[in-house]
Amino acid sequence: MSDLVTGDAVVLGLRPARLPSRGLAILLDLAVYITGYVLISVGLTMATASLDDAARAAVAVASFLLFLVGVPIAVETLSHGRSLGKLACGLRVVRDDGGPIRFRHALVRGAMGVMELILTFGSIACIASLVSARGRRLGDVFAGTLVVRERVPGTRVMPVPPPPPWLAGRFTGLDLSAVPDGLWLAIRQYLTRMNQLDPQVGAAMAVRLADDLVARTGAPPPAGVPAAAFLMAVVHERQSRDAARVFRPSAVGPGPGPVPGPAPVPGPVPVVAPVPYAAPAPAAPVAPVVPVAPVEAPRAGGFAPPA
Repeated sequence: MSDLVTGDAVVLGLRPARLPSRGLAILLDLAVYITGYVLISVGLTMATASLDDAARAAVAVASFLLFLVGVPIAVETLSHGRSLGKLACGLRVVRDDGGPIRFRHALVRGAMGVMELILTFGSIACIASLVSARGRRLGDVFAGTLVVRERVPGTRVMPVPPPPPWLAGRFTGLDLSAVPDGLWLAIRQYLTRMNQLDPQVGAAMAVRLADDLVARTGAPPPAGVPAAAFLMAVVHERQSRDAARVFRPSAVGPGPGPVPGPAPVPGPVPVVAPVPYAAPAPAAPVAPVVPVAPVEAPRAGGFAPPA
């Protein structure tokens, strides 16, 4: 485990990569880069066949620097320290403070890698990695970087042993709200490893943890119950409460519902006679409308009636 400390005084639990995993990652990267370099070199040779020797040499040097120096720098910069070989081996390049690398870190590592890995066939890198306490090569030392392991094998979580049957349900009324998480973790670690401890040491630890638990809960210690069995029963009770809290059915709806009023007193239910269905009466026939010719009004003339 690495002892890196950030600016906020936080210790980073990083696992530095060692020489075998780093060597395998470098071999995978070199295999990919050399394969690409050979394929591009064949294409460039065919494309520059009409040029002179100086031009072909310049193209060859440029392609060598591009694929064996420029491409690794670009890959580490864009992937934040995870090339193809490191990705396959579960490794990553980080800064000394645990942060992701940038272009200047990748540039220094790539420039030093030409001398360490290619020109000397990796001999300088192997010696520097073996001498360094954190397995760093010269490129890591000058760039201020570190290769760490991202995929760490996980440890199998041991279950807490069940309490004796005669203690089941005996501590249902115990108040566990004042017990801190650190004490729960210490009790769990003891219960999962108590068979690996010396009997006297394990008994003393059980008594001490039981006294701390009794002091937190405020209940008197149970008479005639061994300390280890008491711890098992209390942890089992806490797990039962957590499971009941998680699987308890919750009310549907975001807010509180209406307050229910008093239930009505049941009374006799009136019997309503069914109403027979009545068919609609037929509509009366409508007489057809006969159009009437308009009556023309008499025209006014010059004749005046006698007075």
